[in-house]
Amino acid sequence: MSGLLFTLSIQMVCFAQSREDLLKSKLDSAFSELFKADEPGGAILIQQGDKVLYENSFGLADLKTKEKFTTKTVSNLGSITKTFVSYGILMLQDRHKLSTDDNLLKFFPDFKNKDIASKIKLRHILTHSSGLPDLRHVEKDSIFYLTAKDEENFRPLKSADSLEFEPGTKFKYSNPAYNGLALVIEKTSSMKWQRFIGEHIFKPSGMKSSRITDGSYPEKNVAHGYILKDKVYTEYDYGECPTFAAAGNGGVWSSIEDLKKYITAINQCKFTNCAVIENSKTLYKPEQWNGKKPVYHTGTWFVHKGFYADTQTEENVNVIEHSGDQGGFKSHLIMIPEKNISIVWLTNNNKFITGHIRRLLLKMNYIN
Repeated sequence: MSGLLFTLSIQMVCFAQSREDLLKSKLDSAFSELFKADEPGGAILIQQGDKVLYENSFGLADLKTKEKFTTKTVSNLGSITKTFVSYGILMLQDRHKLSTDDNLLKFFPDFKNKDIASKIKLRHILTHSSGLPDLRHVEKDSIFYLTAKDEENFRPLKSADSLEFEPGTKFKYSNPAYNGLALVIEKTSSMKWQRFIGEHIFKPSGMKSSRITDGSYPEKNVAHGYILKDKVYTEYDYGECPTFAAAGNGGVWSSIEDLKKYITAINQCKFTNCAVIENSKTLYKPEQWNGKKPVYHTGTWFVHKGFYADTQTEENVNVIEHSGDQGGFKSHLIMIPEKNISIVWLTNNNKFITGHIRRLLLKMNYIN
C-alpha cells in the first residue's frame, strides 16, 4: 500500500511539474509574439500563494538607451495608483482622522456651490459615484495640463453648479476626483500625500523601488511609455501626454518585484489592519442606486465574477482587480482569492495583455 501511495505521489509531482512547464512554455510563446526584443515591452508575474507560476520580462524599457524591461523596471501604474490613494483614505478613517461619510465642503470650503459640496461624501468620490462633472478642458488647454498637478486638475470641479446625477445613485469613472482625494490626504495628515503613502504603505510593504511623482518621472531604472504611430513607436508620457503630472489619478511608479510585495502586504495586512483590508474588498449597494449595472466598485477595487467588469467570460471565479492606462503605459493587478492566484503585469507599448493570460489559465484549468 505504501508503495502505491509513493508511486501516486511521484506521478502527481510529475504532473504538476509538466503542467507548470507547459504553462510557462505557452505563455512564453504568446508573449514572444507580442513583444519584440528591440521594441517597448513589459513584465508579467503569475503566482499561486507564494509559488511563482510564471515570471518573465520582454523588450525594452527605453528605446534611446536600449535598457531592457525587467521585473525590476519601474513603470507607471496609471489608475492602479487609485488603490493606494483609497487605502490612504481608509487608513486615516481607521485612525479617526476623517470619515468616508464626511462631505467635500469640510475639506474644500471654497466650492462654488456649497449645497453640492455638502451632498457629496468621500465614499461617493471613492466609488466614482459622486455625480461631479469633469470640467477640465484638457483638449483645449493641453499645454497647461502637461504640467498641471493634483490641485490644478481638481480645481475646475469646485466650480460645478450642477451634478450629472445624485450622489450614490450611479457610476461614472472620474480621474480628477482622485486628485481631490489625494488633496484630502494632505489636508488630513498635514504632509504631502506622496510622503504619507511612502511611509505608511510602501515602507511597511518593503516596496523600496516604488515612487510617487510630484512633477517629472523617476530618473533611474525607469520605463518610458510608447504608442505605435505609422509603424513607429513614439514616446508618449511626460511632456507629451496631458494630465500625466497629476499624481492622484496615476502617479505611482512601481515594478513587478514591488507589486508582488504589495499583493503580499494586502494579503497579510502588513500596512493596515485586516478589517480595513476586508472593507477595501467588500461591495455595498447604496439605497438609492439606480445605475444600469449593479455596483462593482468597492471604493478601492473592482470586484466581479470573471476577469472583466463589463464583459461576461467563461470562468466562474470572483475577481478583485484594478487596471491602469496612461500615455503608452498599461497595467493590471488581479487577485482571485478562491484560487489563491494573483496576477500583475506592466507594459510600455500600449498593449493590454490580460486576455492572453486569462485564456491560457482557463484552458489549463487554473481558474475554472
